[in-house]
Amino acid sequence: MTVSRTIRNKAQTMKGRITEELGRVTHDRRLQRKGRNDRVSGSLKQAVEKTKDAFRRNGSGPR
Repeated sequence: MTVSRTIRNKAQTMKGRITEELGRVTHDRRLQRKGRNDRVSGSLKQAVEKTKDAFRRNGSGPR
């Protein structure tokens, strides 16, 4: 996983957490939902990158 992708995914996750909490504090469900989507999306992207790296390291990737 490249460093830039890692930073981008973690930033999206953190942005989502902040947005979700802001929505919770202001009782704005739309903002809360948007934050949750950002958070989950960032986490999934990070998981996909880790999985790709695991296959590359083991040499058992697609041929």
